[in-house]
Parts: sequence; structure tokens; C-alpha cells
Amino acid sequence: MRAAFFILYLACGAGAAYGAHTYLAQDWIISGGGGALAALLLGQAHLFLFSGRDRSADARADEVMAAQESTSRRVNVLEARTDAVETTLKHELTERRDALVAEMKQLEGLIERLTVNVESQKTVNGSSTPSPMRGDDPVLRDVRGALEENRVDLHLQPVVSLPQRRVSFYEGLARLRREDGSLIMPAEFTDAARRARLLGMIEALTLFRCVQIVRRLIDRDRRVGVFCNISAGTLEDTQFFPFMLDFMSEYQSLSGAVIFEMPADAFVQRSREMRENMDKLVSMGFRFSLDQAASLDLDLPRLQDAGIRFVKFAGGDLVDQLRDPAGPRPTSSIMAQIKGEDVSAVFSRYGITMIGEKLEDEATVLDVLEYDVPFGQGHVFGSPRPIKASLMEETAPPQDFTRRMSAFG
Repeated sequence: MRAAFFILYLACGAGAAYGAHTYLAQDWIISGGGGALAALLLGQAHLFLFSGRDRSADARADEVMAAQESTSRRVNVLEARTDAVETTLKHELTERRDALVAEMKQLEGLIERLTVNVESQKTVNGSSTPSPMRGDDPVLRDVRGALEENRVDLHLQPVVSLPQRRVSFYEGLARLRREDGSLIMPAEFTDAARRARLLGMIEALTLFRCVQIVRRLIDRDRRVGVFCNISAGTLEDTQFFPFMLDFMSEYQSLSGAVIFEMPADAFVQRSREMRENMDKLVSMGFRFSLDQAASLDLDLPRLQDAGIRFVKFAGGDLVDQLRDPAGPRPTSSIMAQIKGEDVSAVFSRYGITMIGEKLEDEATVLDVLEYDVPFGQGHVFGSPRPIKASLMEETAPPQDFTRRMSAFG
């Protein structure tokens, strides 16, 4: 820009020289000198007028640069402090979670040892396989009392998306309460309830609460599904299953959010009646999930045809199988050897989602993420917790529902 001004001043000087020669009849030397002097004076005037502005602009630019550098240093300091606080919080949360997991494992160990001791005592007394229908069976008495007095509670454990850790599902777990308020865990009551043909009633009461919870979640526009456990015995019970099927037909609109879950080995060994009854639920739009899957060696086309849309694997065992190049792999239309990091995508091709369950520490979570497992469940994300007391009352089954079920007990 400055060069353009100087060219303009030279042109003005040349014009002045030409005018002096032509109109004032001056010699060319004098005219040229006058023109050069005019151009020089114009250039000096320009420098005098604009040099101050340039220096002022440079000073302002320097001030802006200094301010930016100062701001950048402050931002770096704040980021460093934020990283330090985040690291500290993660460390503290990890320690607390690990402590909680250790306590849960210790409690589970105590329960297992207590169960073994009770079974051993029964064996010593000469009744290693007592009939649960006996009136002096304390567990069965507690189960019947909980059913008669509607002390079947629903506990929910979150299933989160990975790596975001956003709650996408819940698993509904049945917990019975004794009269004194203490809980009866599934490990205690399942076997006795099954042989006394009360397990279906417990599952139906739990399913009723799950359905009510799903309805409330949908009313709040929360797209969260709930896994509801169902046993092979319930699916094979020719008397009880029609009642449950009739109940679910009333809530067919919730088929996208209610997911029936069963152990993987029960599905592998399913009978013709179980297959037919599963097909009835699938035809209504309901989906199934398999948990406790011990191996990746699953027939994906078969699972897809049966309406299985989720499979849960214990996190540690799953990572071990995925890391092993010669480990088990699912049966599919892919003929080549499937790499560990591609297994989740192969499941997805058949509309089946993998879930890493029993995730107890952050290290296992990171291992599962390495293989793109999309969902996780375990104490590291949250332990099973009872629903609020107000919801417990709101979701309690009506007397008519309980009376109809009591006919099967």
C-alpha cells in the first residue's frame, strides 16, 4: 500500500514538471527539479503523517500478543490443575469401588460357606436331598410367607453403554424379605422355590413390577429397557405359562423395553415346549437375553432365529477368550478366522449385542473396551439397589393378580 502512494507522488511530481515547462515556459532542468522537489515533499509529508499511526498499531498489536500469551499461560495452569483434580477424584473413586467390590466378594464368600455348611449338616442328619414341600423347611416357610404377604421386592442394577457409561438398561432382580426385614437372596430360595413350584410366582411378581417401572420410565420419555429373568421351568409350565402370556399380551406395547433373560445353558438344553413358548413371546415383539454365557462358541444364526438379541459374558473370561487367537469363536456365515477385535461386530451382524457382566474393577473395563464391547454391567458401575419405597407401593400387584397366581402355588 505504501509503495502505491509513493508512485502516486512521483506521478504528481512529473505532472508538476510538465506543467511548469508547458505553461510557465521554464527550462526542463528547472521544471524537472521542481517536480522532483514536489514529489519529495509529498513523500515526506506522508511519512510524517502515517509513521505515528503505524507505531501506534504496532504497539497495540504487541499488547494484544502479550495478553494472548498471558491468557494462554493461565489456561495451561487451569488445565494442569483440572487434570490433577480429575486424577485425584478418579483415584479416590477407584479405591472406593475396589473397597466395595472386596466387601461384596467377601460377603458372597460368607454366604457360599454358610450354604455349604447347611448342606453338610443336612447330609450328616441323613437327609441330603430334603423335599422342599416339607413344612419344617425354614427357607420354604420364609418363601411362602414372603409371597403371602407380598414381600417380593425389586432391585435394579444398571447396564451402561461403553465408553460413555450412560445407563441404557436395568436388570430387575427379585429379593424376598423375611418378616424381620432381612433379605432372602436368590442363592438361598431359588432351588426350594423351584421344587415347590413357586419360582414362577416369584418371577411373575417381579415381572409385574418390572413392567410398571418400564411404564413410568416411558412416561418420563426415558428410553431405558429392563431385563427380567425368566426360568426354563416357567417357559415349560403348561399351566402357569398361559397365564403369564395372557398378562404380557396386555402390555405388548412395551415389547421394545421388556427383555426376558435366561441362563445360556438353559437355552442350549431347551425343550420343544420351551422353544414353542419362546416363539409365542417373540411373535408379540418381545426379545430375549442370555446371561452366564461361558463360551463365545455360539451359533449366531440359531440365536437370531430364536429372538436372542443380547448375550452377557463374564468380563474376565470374555477378555481371555478374545485375546487368545486360537480361542473359541461364534458360528456364523464368515468362513475366515475371526479376530478378537472383530467378534463384537460379527455378533452385531446378526442383531445380537454383547454385554460384559460381572465387571468388578476399572482394569477389566479397559480390557473390555479394547474389544469394542458396547455395554457393561457390574459393581464397578453400580450394585443392585431396591427401588424407592414409594415406587414399591405403586408397583405392587393388585389383589386380583396375586389371587390368580396363588392358584398355581
